[in-house]
Amino acid sequence: MAYTLSVLIDASGRINFGHTYARYAKAASHSDRTRAGHIQVIARIAGWLVVCASAAAAQQQKPRVHLVATGGTIASTNYYSDQGGKIGVADLLRAVPAIDSIASISTEQFANLASSMITPSHWLALSRTIADTLRARPELAGVVVTHGTDTMEETAYFLDLTVQDARPVVVTGAMRPADGIGIDGPANLYNAVRLARDSGAVGRGTMVLLNDEIFAARDVMKSNTVRPDAFAAPYRGALGVADPERIVFHRTPVRAPRFDIGAVRELPRVDIAYVYSGADGSAVDAFVAAGAKGIVVAGVGRGGMTGPMREAVSRALNKGVIMVIGSRAGSGSVPVGAGVRRGSDAPATIGAGDLPVQKARVLLMLALTRTSDPREIARIFAAHQ
Repeated sequence: MAYTLSVLIDASGRINFGHTYARYAKAASHSDRTRAGHIQVIARIAGWLVVCASAAAAQQQKPRVHLVATGGTIASTNYYSDQGGKIGVADLLRAVPAIDSIASISTEQFANLASSMITPSHWLALSRTIADTLRARPELAGVVVTHGTDTMEETAYFLDLTVQDARPVVVTGAMRPADGIGIDGPANLYNAVRLARDSGAVGRGTMVLLNDEIFAARDVMKSNTVRPDAFAAPYRGALGVADPERIVFHRTPVRAPRFDIGAVRELPRVDIAYVYSGADGSAVDAFVAAGAKGIVVAGVGRGGMTGPMREAVSRALNKGVIMVIGSRAGSGSVPVGAGVRRGSDAPATIGAGDLPVQKARVLLMLALTRTSDPREIARIFAAHQ
């Protein structure tokens, strides 16, 4: 007589041996309850339990990754019409069925916004959400954040500067909508999970992954409006790649000390003023009047400005506004300096180093939560080069 063995696995994933044997023994007929029959029963139970225990152990051994969805093109539908829509985190995962084979995924729908709608208040809340999750769940290998690509580099840099945990945070998204042709979102999400679960990613901070390329959050920039390979690190290069067989790292990013935002409820206002031929400095004056605590100037070349813009910068300095000078070129550096004029305590402009102006703004916002002393802020910028 043939038997089917029914195995009970409890909520914690453990096999309930007593219940399993009892169900099997009850199903057996009296004629089987001989010495030989018992040997067969025990052998079959042992064989099935080994199989089931192996399956349960494999499930428990899969790395655990937490997915935080914020919206963006990866979650967009009907993108090129007036009837645009959004999909949620469950639909994102359904588009990547193979993802279950590489990690156990937990999910959170933080927001569902175009990244142009993400604000500094969202940055604070997102950073705290990730930090709280990592603190509460020591079993997690890492966190993946899905995000729109337009301001992805700013959000990623803010997370890199504020999440204290050594486990990786990987930000990803898509250049093509979820219902488009040749969509890139599923591959990006799959590889982001691969990166977040990789032991070699620990200690590398927040990273951005798109188009199989891995970038340090500090270095990455969006460099194209529509292409799948829209992201680059023009000054420092990529950290590595997600090859089909394994995650490959080419270098280790240099990471400066993090900022503690535990007591920060609102980030100070910092604006960006653009230099162009004939710029008269009215933008700088307007930002000062609007209450800016700091202004980043996107200068020409290595931080050059028109005469009227330079005069506006001087007026802002005299009013206590911190002025950081970067470049609109997209690559290269502007010397940081000391934050004060030579032989004087009078405030001076601070160079952005090799940070692009949108990243310099993020760093200046966080620096201003610590101090308004231009010397100290210059030291902070120097430490983050």
